[in-house]
Amino acid sequence: MSSVLKIGLVGPESTGKSTLAAALAEHYGTAWIPEYARAYVGALARPYTYQDVCHIAEQNRREANLSEHPVLFFDTELIITKVWLDEVYGCRPEWLTSPIPEDCRMDFYLLLSPDIAAVPDPLRENLSQPARERLFRLYQQEIETTGRPYAIIAGQGAERLQAAVSAVFPLVGAKEQD
Repeated sequence: MSSVLKIGLVGPESTGKSTLAAALAEHYGTAWIPEYARAYVGALARPYTYQDVCHIAEQNRREANLSEHPVLFFDTELIITKVWLDEVYGCRPEWLTSPIPEDCRMDFYLLLSPDIAAVPDPLRENLSQPARERLFRLYQQEIETTGRPYAIIAGQGAERLQAAVSAVFPLVGAKEQD
């Protein structure tokens, strides 16, 4: 593990990654890294392109190496961008191999189940339940190729937060003693 405990939130669209990342950071008194793709694509005055998604992947790569805090929660990360490149374009940059490059891997992943209702917004594209379940399985396969531990997080509202807190508590508690 790196000197920073990196916990990545992965899951289909509209599974509460942003809400959960912010809540976990608040709960543990640390920071979270917002989803770069949402801000970047939201600011475009045109449809996003392959080059845009490659730019997002590079930003995810840089963010994976941040070290300002002993614990960081990442609202999405490189696995999601990698799967998106495969899904939308059928290809990806050469550096984005399988599995995710070692320096970009999280120490632990929270894989969010698509068991909550999808909330439409202009940036979301795959909100049907079959699409969300298919993406969930793709993300799980990608996480498993990293060899890093993960927990599947399910439930509604406070139950979902409590499941995530319980999953990361042994790691965060151990990190605080270092």
